[in-house]
Amino acid sequence: MPAGGEALARGFYAGLLGMAEEEKPEALAGRGGCWFQAGSARVHLGVEAEFRPARKAHPALLVDDLAALEARLAGAGVAMTRDVPLDGYDRLHVQDPFENRIELMQRLAR
Repeated sequence: MPAGGEALARGFYAGLLGMAEEEKPEALAGRGGCWFQAGSARVHLGVEAEFRPARKAHPALLVDDLAALEARLAGAGVAMTRDVPLDGYDRLHVQDPFENRIELMQRLAR
């Protein structure tokens, strides 16, 4: 993430995705950025001076209710791209406020 983007990160990862912000260790706190967690998923956003968004490589986050999350993101104006189901998963892609690609996946009932 670019320097100074912590408020945007909190709004997206905590506010929209519902992840809890983790306190960074004291030795790393002065470097900026934010850490978030939900269940066993951890997202650590570090500050890069010459930041370039990750548009191809991306994390895939497993969610319980993709339809509800999709509605919340749409209500906030977040652009989404639906993709074909992938071997038992429904999924879509979004961009965080820094244009990093995030895949959201839900297991399909069998």
